[in-house]
Amino acid sequence: MLFHPMDFLILIAVAVSIWAQFRVKGTFNRWAQVETYYGLTGYDAARRMLDNNGLHDVPVEAVRGSLTDHYDPIHRVVRLSEPVYYERSISAVAVACHEVGHAIQHKVHYPMLVARHRIFPLVNITSGVAPLLLLAGFFFQLSGLLLLGIIFFSAAVAFQLITLPVEFNASNRARELMIAEGFITNEEERGVAKVLNAAALTYVAAALISLLELVKYIMIFTNRSDD
Repeated sequence: MLFHPMDFLILIAVAVSIWAQFRVKGTFNRWAQVETYYGLTGYDAARRMLDNNGLHDVPVEAVRGSLTDHYDPIHRVVRLSEPVYYERSISAVAVACHEVGHAIQHKVHYPMLVARHRIFPLVNITSGVAPLLLLAGFFFQLSGLLLLGIIFFSAAVAFQLITLPVEFNASNRARELMIAEGFITNEEERGVAKVLNAAALTYVAAALISLLELVKYIMIFTNRSDD
């Protein structure tokens, strides 16, 4: 079957994902031009938030690239892209504190983060094998391979769905602590929210695409089983 009814929804989700990528870059660049009232750099905000939450042993490192910011749970390091690390903008502080939010999640054993860490090794394997199994199942008309591919692909979808509350929770922690600890003013929270919400939309779009693809594969498998 060259075209499946679910493909239309998947194409819409892909379009939303592309738009979300442009939006996050545009929103980041816009608020990167607005310096915070207190003049903190991304590094300053991350370091202070870590220290204020008892994470003195977690370093903050600068990495090359744009929007390459992340928290490394294995080495327990907050890594910030150079524009975030050095700049004093609302975007820089928002992104830096979001990554610290993940470090705080790690410290308090936030359940969804724990679940994501546990499922990651499995997903690392299944995500690479699933496409091969699905293709083989379609090409050779083997329902067993198709079902196995669906099961493997389901693990990747589950990982993306678990990622959503992890990202939203990290952003919520960041926004609350940024105000409570005096990193931004109440008026600047609007800009912070726009930056973090734009970033969150990319995760939502990616999860939606994967979920729709999974539904499509399940429908194809079910229809073949009924034949």
